[in-house]
Amino acid sequence: MIRRHPARPRRLLPRALAFVLLVCGSQMAAHAGLAIALNSADGTISLIDTDSYKVIGKINVCKEPHHLMPTPDDKSLIVACAASNQLVFFDPLTGQEQRRVRDISDPYQLGYSPNRKWFVATSLRLDRVDIYDPSDFRLIARLPAPKTPSHMAFDDASQFVFVTLQDSNEVMAISLPTQKIAWVMPVAATPAGIVMSPDNRYLLVASMGEGVVEVIEWRARKSVRKIATATAAHNLQPKGDGRHFYVSNRSIDGSISLLDTQTMSVVENYDVPGGPDDMMVRADGKELWATARFARKVQVVDLVSKQLKLSIPVGSSPHGVFFLNHAGLR
Repeated sequence: MIRRHPARPRRLLPRALAFVLLVCGSQMAAHAGLAIALNSADGTISLIDTDSYKVIGKINVCKEPHHLMPTPDDKSLIVACAASNQLVFFDPLTGQEQRRVRDISDPYQLGYSPNRKWFVATSLRLDRVDIYDPSDFRLIARLPAPKTPSHMAFDDASQFVFVTLQDSNEVMAISLPTQKIAWVMPVAATPAGIVMSPDNRYLLVASMGEGVVEVIEWRARKSVRKIATATAAHNLQPKGDGRHFYVSNRSIDGSISLLDTQTMSVVENYDVPGGPDDMMVRADGKELWATARFARKVQVVDLVSKQLKLSIPVGSSPHGVFFLNHAGLR
């Protein structure tokens, strides 16, 4: 967990903004060729041209931004600012700030329910989960979490949100209609990333402590399999084909595994050094981008050759990356 304190946030200077718009302007609107990488320890975002792989700008955002996510319509990219208790919305085409929503207490990880009725934020250091109305971000419920709530996933019907509890080695299920804790169950050590399988039957939980993805039959609250990936299995990202997920194994040497949810097995592995964390797949399926938390880089993997293609220097402790030209989030 990041404990460093970046410089006080400020708005992008007019000269810098003019430069970014000059570079990104009409071309960005035409082909969405901008990637945004979140630098947690710096409190900044880096703007990357996805054609040249060059950083074309950097914007100060806030204290301790840990995660980012698009709105369901992809019209905004939300950065969660844990230490400054706010959400910052950016235009994913230009990198321009759109607005700020304040009084969102310690937002760490974020999620919209599939029916868009609920917006959920975990407060990792405050040990709680908050449920908001996404239309106006009014707090609806605040629920205690046993220890260090981290990532989340939803069932397809938007009846539950499932949250990993990193320091108590558990997964918690919250009923969204009642805003109450439905159940808590033990899982493999230090759970982090969690996703719902494409058939809505299983939760897939990445275990940093055991280097596995644990398969949970969530309706029965039963663990049915542990799939070995590599040291420090941390996060999962859909390939976009409704079948496969990439798993980042966040160690210094680092790797990314490709998990087939039909066979529940690892079918490919890629060497990605520097602590790969959050990922995004290009729409054409030819590249996988991953932030390298320990290397201050965004790593680009060529999925055709299955080799590391290049490294893009960014800020300190990059935590998330996003571009509109992505392969899908399912």
